[in-house]
Amino acid sequence: MNGPDGGHGIDNLKAHALSDFVYNAWYVACLSRDLSRELKAMTFLAQPVVLYRDGQGLPVALEDACPHRKLPLSMGRLKGDHVECGYHGLTFDRRGLCVDAPTQGRIPAFACVKSYPVAEKWGLIWIWMGPEHLAREDEIPQIEHFDDPAWHITAGDSFMCQCHYLWLVDNLLDPSHVAWVHPSSFAGAGTGDTALKIDSDEHSVVCSRWIENQAPPPFYAALVKFSGHADRLQHYEVRYPSWAINKTVFTPAGLGGEGFNPQDAQTYIMVSHHFLTPVDADHTLYFWLQHRNTDPHNQDITARNAEGAKKAFLEDKNVLEAVHRGMKKNTGRVATMGLDAAAIRFRQGLQKIIEMES
Repeated sequence: MNGPDGGHGIDNLKAHALSDFVYNAWYVACLSRDLSRELKAMTFLAQPVVLYRDGQGLPVALEDACPHRKLPLSMGRLKGDHVECGYHGLTFDRRGLCVDAPTQGRIPAFACVKSYPVAEKWGLIWIWMGPEHLAREDEIPQIEHFDDPAWHITAGDSFMCQCHYLWLVDNLLDPSHVAWVHPSSFAGAGTGDTALKIDSDEHSVVCSRWIENQAPPPFYAALVKFSGHADRLQHYEVRYPSWAINKTVFTPAGLGGEGFNPQDAQTYIMVSHHFLTPVDADHTLYFWLQHRNTDPHNQDITARNAEGAKKAFLEDKNVLEAVHRGMKKNTGRVATMGLDAAAIRFRQGLQKIIEMES
């Protein structure tokens, strides 16, 4: 069977080895509010990491393995700004250098651990898993309108998905799935059959469409600032390696399309930022922020949006974890459809980035 990009569907789906990751990128490690003066054991890109805040509140990330016997440093304790191993007391600073070896006359030459660049921005802790000299904080994803008082952005939320991050990427490049996975929230007339437009460059893949002159679906019906039918934009974008931007726009029917006016008082815009951090080949940390251009101080709307969005994302989680299990044990033919074109194009671009790193 030929896939939507002209190749064999099964080959395109498996073009990217599910154990490979992009290392030269900023990933979300955790929400800012979840990092404290306690040692926090995490895993990113199959690498164990211990996170904590130093005495000034700055984030620190170290390899979570003492070089002596590989006991996780997260099983030790903080001594001031240093981490003491819980086995024989080897102690490491934020650079990963051993500063104390109580049982030895001198600090052993082998006694060091890898440190990782970390930064705090947008209420998130970011970590760079590649070579330290390549990390630039100005390459942390930028969030448009973050400081705009007319917009509201949520405090963020997260959960762990028991699936490879590329199944989540596929889903976040597939507007059509809402018709079946989210029938009580995001689904609406046209979501199952309106044609999709795909654009791509070296930075991202975008799958989008305007659905014209239809009633807003249940999740959005109480949020839009007009009555009657609407034109709806579904903009599904994923930037390499795993930052997804899901933008939904509603205008009164007839005012949508490529030339719509985002400043019109009746235009409703919601932008969901999804940050996918691979844990290993079978698990992904899923973080999200939601941004809207209306009612910045309405806490009731904020709470309802957060509840509705998490309910929908958990619906995705349930499906994609089952997909992951099914694809791992699959022994038969895997088919692709036209709606997979954006996901396949993304995987092809991702593979080029991985090959450039190797």
